[in-house]
Amino acid sequence: MNFKPELDNILQNIGNPENGLPEELFTFATKITPMINVDLLVRNSEGEILLSWRKTDLSEGWHVIGGIIRLNEKIEERIQKTALNEIGSEVIYKPSPAAVKEIINRDLPYRTHFITLVYECRLPDGFVINNNGKTSDEPGYLKWHKTFPKNMISCHRFYKKFFN
Repeated sequence: MNFKPELDNILQNIGNPENGLPEELFTFATKITPMINVDLLVRNSEGEILLSWRKTDLSEGWHVIGGIIRLNEKIEERIQKTALNEIGSEVIYKPSPAAVKEIINRDLPYRTHFITLVYECRLPDGFVINNNGKTSDEPGYLKWHKTFPKNMISCHRFYKKFFN
């Protein structure tokens, strides 16, 4: 298929989309199409759920560990890459999603539509959180939660039912 020259130029300059997109192009893509992501519902032996602190120009609060599936990437690959990137460890996960959730937030300027595949996970025995000196208000800070936090990001309110 031939594209308009402007689109051909973009395609020639984005690099390999299998490695992710440049931020501006990713943001643009989230304005025009739904994104498919995996969320990792990581529990420990006490039933607590591992959450990450997120702070972006759109929201701030606790967030279930998650990542957007890249072009030609298998779900299993995204699960493990997300776990390694956000937690620092691979996870053991159930092969079928615990839930499939459509999230639409028309009030946002971008990142408005997601199809979320929720996977129940656990970490290998002996795992210990390593926040690398981050404080609790820094993006990427990890913490186990027994109850649903008041400052969970709004699009993750549906996770309340997964907490004890």
